[in-house]
Amino acid sequence: MRSITKIELQYAHRFYGFKGEAQYLHGHTGVLTIEVEDTVNEGVNMVFPCNEIQKTAWEVLKNFDHALILREDDPLLPAVLNVYEKQGIKNGSPQNTMKGEAFQTELATAYPDCRLVVTKETMTVEGMIKIVYSLLKDKLNIAKLTFTSGVNAASQEFVTHNKIDRCPLCGIALDANGVCPKCGYRKK
Repeated sequence: MRSITKIELQYAHRFYGFKGEAQYLHGHTGVLTIEVEDTVNEGVNMVFPCNEIQKTAWEVLKNFDHALILREDDPLLPAVLNVYEKQGIKNGSPQNTMKGEAFQTELATAYPDCRLVVTKETMTVEGMIKIVYSLLKDKLNIAKLTFTSGVNAASQEFVTHNKIDRCPLCGIALDANGVCPKCGYRKK
């Protein structure tokens, strides 16, 4: 069975080297749908609490919200960083409070202090699914990801492989010591 939740992201990007409207810097509201698959946890009668899926995903995905996403070879990237340096915001500002942990994968690098994500490939809806899966595959039993942005949409199904111990009282993942971080339950 699956638990399904959605996360909304506001971001700006462009398709560097693309011939068409998307070559210009523009913004989107993207909606990511995450489907987590597992057995129904009998203690709470659900697969995984949707609010906990959102919390787990948001820790990394908030780097994409209100961020500029550019491909690493985009000539706009050094120009943006130069402007940020001149403004004194390249290394963050006190108003930049919605930062996730910096990350670096084969597909993308997040620079939370300057609200920037640099990607290896053009950031399409398909590209976003690849990035999200690489970031969350070890944290959630992701069965399917769907990302919509404007009139564009993509979806991919995955084979779940994780065995995640979950709390029988509230359904969330137990930590490495078998303790529920939410309610304190200890696995016997």
